[in-house]
Amino acid sequence: MREYLLTLCITAAVTYLLTGPVRKFAIVAGAMPEIRARDVHREPTPRLGGIAMFFGLCAGLLVADHLTNLSQLFEKSNEPRALLSGAALIWLIGVLDDKFEIDALIKLGGQMIAAGVMVMQGLTILWLPIPGVGSVALTQWQGTLLTVALVVITINAVNFVDGLDGLAAGMVCIAATAFFLYAYRIWYSYGIEAAAPATLFAVILMGMCLGFLPHNMHPARIFMGDSGSMLIGLVLAAGAISVTGQVDPDALKLFAGSEKEAVHQTVPVYIPLLLPLTIIAVPAADLILAIVRRTWRGQSPFAADRGHLHHRLLEIGHSHSRAVLIMYFWSALIAFGALTYSVNSASMWIVLSVVILSTIGLILLLLPRFTPRAPRWAEAFVPPRYRRRRAPATAPDASTPADPDSETPGHRTPVAAGVSGVNGATAIGSRARLADRSRSR
Repeated sequence: MREYLLTLCITAAVTYLLTGPVRKFAIVAGAMPEIRARDVHREPTPRLGGIAMFFGLCAGLLVADHLTNLSQLFEKSNEPRALLSGAALIWLIGVLDDKFEIDALIKLGGQMIAAGVMVMQGLTILWLPIPGVGSVALTQWQGTLLTVALVVITINAVNFVDGLDGLAAGMVCIAATAFFLYAYRIWYSYGIEAAAPATLFAVILMGMCLGFLPHNMHPARIFMGDSGSMLIGLVLAAGAISVTGQVDPDALKLFAGSEKEAVHQTVPVYIPLLLPLTIIAVPAADLILAIVRRTWRGQSPFAADRGHLHHRLLEIGHSHSRAVLIMYFWSALIAFGALTYSVNSASMWIVLSVVILSTIGLILLLLPRFTPRAPRWAEAFVPPRYRRRRAPATAPDASTPADPDSETPGHRTPVAAGVSGVNGATAIGSRARLADRSRSR
């Protein structure tokens, strides 16, 4: 565990320290597109944050290769090299898209090629545990097609949810944490060496997200862009494919009896692994709804719009930060709920806890619809939004025009939304000082 923690810290530190210089490079390189109709941010913000995340991935793999226990993984398995090859390819495609806005079909082709590169180096699904049937060995073509499909779906699911500051990095970090706990349990508790690569992939993915989040939380100073969202999606899919395709269910030896009975009873254990979308269920649901919605309207499935889940949360009245926290809540509930169920599927307390937390989540979703007003005596203890509105003591004189340049001592004139410097997300600094200089002249 200490070597995993060291790998996590090194990956997070390298990603965090490189994000600042990468932000300056993105500004100089012009990777700062104009604000689009579907965007939530109000000021041009640099992208290319995936550059720092990719070098954090490389640093994590390099450190792990020189540690005593983890170095054996590189000698026995070719999966870390397969991940690095696929990640480098998908990262390069993302960098080009962040700078030049390449076509969606070209990106899709690049995602398939990156998945194919990993398959060629051994990172593929070899068999699947199916209830009532047993372990079904897949042919080379079946394993390749299933692997490519899972990689492409996961990449696009993460890419679709990357619409608010800190949303994609936080949700993937939550998924990676749950996945790490599960893979480490299989590797350490049951002594299955085939789960070691997935454990390493998960801990490196956690470091990449944790190192980037301080720069990406609202108000974001830099976006990860497609170079980052596609990268972390591929790493998450690679970990799930590694365990699903390489770990034999019979090696767990949890149950005695026939192979069919063993696989049937260990299905709860494989819920987070057979379908990586179980862990990232929220972005996967957003991906499916987006495809259905755009196809129903006669649009291309790749056409951008403002119908994503995070857009809906903003429309019903949630603030930016609250919308992100709600998405975090649902991701953690599904990921850790599936993880807990895989450990003990017979406990009713797990089901009751998930039901109670789901009820709390639904109440949080509906909060903007119902704004209760606190009584007079409790107004001092609640936020201003729950206090009763009071009429101003003195009404301003309508005959006297307001002077925008005049400010009373201790009072600042509110700045309109969209003005540079309001949310700190501007890439080139506040422009208010320039306006003051021109006015003084």
